[in-house]
Amino acid sequence: MNYIKGILLIFILNFSVITFNLAWSLESTQDNYSYQPLLAKGGKKWRIGYYQGGDSNAYYPYLVATIKGLVDLGWIPTLQLPLDDEKKDTKILWDWLTKNAKSKYIEFVADGYYNANWDSNMRSVIKKTIISRLNTKKDIDLMIAMGTWAGQDLSNNQHQTPVMVMSATDPVRAGIITSDSDSGYDHVFARVDPGRWERQIRIFHKIIGFKKLGIAYENTPVGRTYASIDMIENVANEKGFQITRCFTKDDIPDVEVAGKSVIKCFEELAPQVDALYVVIQNGVNANTIPKLISIANKHRIPTFSQQGSEEVKAGFLMSIARQGGFAPVGRFLAVSMAKIFNGAKPRQLKQVFEEGPAIALNLKTAEIIGLYLNAEILAGADEMYQE
Repeated sequence: MNYIKGILLIFILNFSVITFNLAWSLESTQDNYSYQPLLAKGGKKWRIGYYQGGDSNAYYPYLVATIKGLVDLGWIPTLQLPLDDEKKDTKILWDWLTKNAKSKYIEFVADGYYNANWDSNMRSVIKKTIISRLNTKKDIDLMIAMGTWAGQDLSNNQHQTPVMVMSATDPVRAGIITSDSDSGYDHVFARVDPGRWERQIRIFHKIIGFKKLGIAYENTPVGRTYASIDMIENVANEKGFQITRCFTKDDIPDVEVAGKSVIKCFEELAPQVDALYVVIQNGVNANTIPKLISIANKHRIPTFSQQGSEEVKAGFLMSIARQGGFAPVGRFLAVSMAKIFNGAKPRQLKQVFEEGPAIALNLKTAEIIGLYLNAEILAGADEMYQE
C-alpha cells in the first residue's frame, strides 16, 4: 500500500475545507462583538457555573484550555494552574479557581459546580436544581455544560441563562442543538467539529485497510452518539467493511464495572476482527488502558483511539492529534464566552471550530503487532511515540 498517497488523498479531498484553522485568528469570526474584559451591570463580576454528567478524562483539558484562553484575553490575571494530568479532576480544579483566580471581571461560583456522577436519578435531580436556581436565585450569569448529558439537560427553554456546551461528541445527533450553524435557542452555544469522527475512521481505514472493524460501546441512544455509530455505518457501507459490535456499560456510577465491561468486549472482539476503534467512554481509563492494549497487541490488532494522542502515548496504535494541543479550541471557547459577556446572544456566535489534521503514531505498538510503517508514513506523522 502506498501510505503517503493515501494520506495525501484524504488531506486533499476531505481536509482542504478546514485548512483555514491553521491560521485562525480572532478577526476571522463573523461578528462584530468585542471580547475585551468588562464588568457586568452595576460593576459586578460575571458569575460562572459548571455542570458535567460525570467524570471523564475528556472534560478536564477543555476546562483548562478555556481558563488559559481567558487568561490570554485578560479576563483572568496570569496564574499557575495546579494541573493534575493523572487524576484530571475538574472538581479539584474548580475549587482551586474559586479561591485563586483573582479576576476583576469573572467569578467561578464556589457552590456552582454540579456533577451527576453518571447516575440517571442524580442527573434528574441536578437538572431540576440548576434550572430552579437559574430561574429563581438568578445568581449565575453563564453555565458551562461539559459533555453530552449536561448539554442535553440545559439546552432547552426551561430557563434563559447563557449556556456554553463543550466536549459533546455530536451535539446535533444528541439533540443539544438544531444544526452546526444554529443552536435553536438564543441562550445556547455548543462548539462543534462536524467531521472529526468521520475523518478518524477514513484515515484509519485508508492506512490499515481493515475488512472487519470492532467497536465496543454502550447500546443506548447516548452511547451510539458517543461512538458516532451512524456515521461509522455510513462509511462502512461506502468502503465495504463490516462492523463487529460488543456492548458495554458506560453511563453508570461504577467506573470499575464500566471498565470490566470494556475489557470483556475487547477479549471477545480481538479474535474476530482486524482492527479496533476505541470509543471514548468511562470504561476506557488509566486503569484499563494497559489491559486493553495488551489484549489488542496479543492478537496483533491495530487500534485507533477516538480520544486522541494521549491514549496513543499510552500505547494504542494511532489517532488524530490536536495541532497545538487544546490551546486553539480553548482560545475559541474563551473568545466566545467573552463575546457573550459583551452582549452577544450565544445563538449569534459561530459554533463550528474544526481542528486541522494531525496524525499520532505509537511506533512500539506498530512493532509489537508487526505493522510495517515505511519512511513515507513516518514522514507524514505529526506525533510519534516509541514506548
